[in-house]
Amino acid sequence: MKVIVGLGNPGEKYAKNRHNVGFMTIDRIKEFDGEVLKTGEVILVKPQTFMNRSGEAVSQIVNFYKVPADDLIVVHDDLDIKLGEYKIQKGVGPKVHNGLTSIEERLGRTDFWRVRVGIDSRQSAVGSRQSGEDYVLADFSSDEEISINKIIKEIIDQLVVRFKI
Repeated sequence: MKVIVGLGNPGEKYAKNRHNVGFMTIDRIKEFDGEVLKTGEVILVKPQTFMNRSGEAVSQIVNFYKVPADDLIVVHDDLDIKLGEYKIQKGVGPKVHNGLTSIEERLGRTDFWRVRVGIDSRQSAVGSRQSGEDYVLADFSSDEEISINKIIKEIIDQLVVRFKI
């Protein structure tokens, strides 16, 4: 059984934030109203604990279903990667991501799959760069939304091929 976790923050206030790209991906895989959807051999999860406490929900599901690391896939925003790019890697994440840190601490391991979705489109002019925390909690611009929707489709295609979801 595969568990695909999309990281984000619950609530309409955060729906279009850069930090919610994990939620956006899960929503595009399968429309549903709940926090967890089990369909066949795939469980789709959108933790409702807010980003910094994602590990609470993820560990409950992983422990209940006895999910091995190879079958856990976490989709999340990554400020270390440019908007429109992504990486699927096992055990490798951004320099700082509180949602991933929470998951790693609660699971006691780091060897699960990560879909690192690039969200950085900040300008690099000296002194004008927005802080990471403020940036991830801001909504995507219209142009960024077009780019992120395209990349989410590509990610879903890769998940289907690579993990047979």
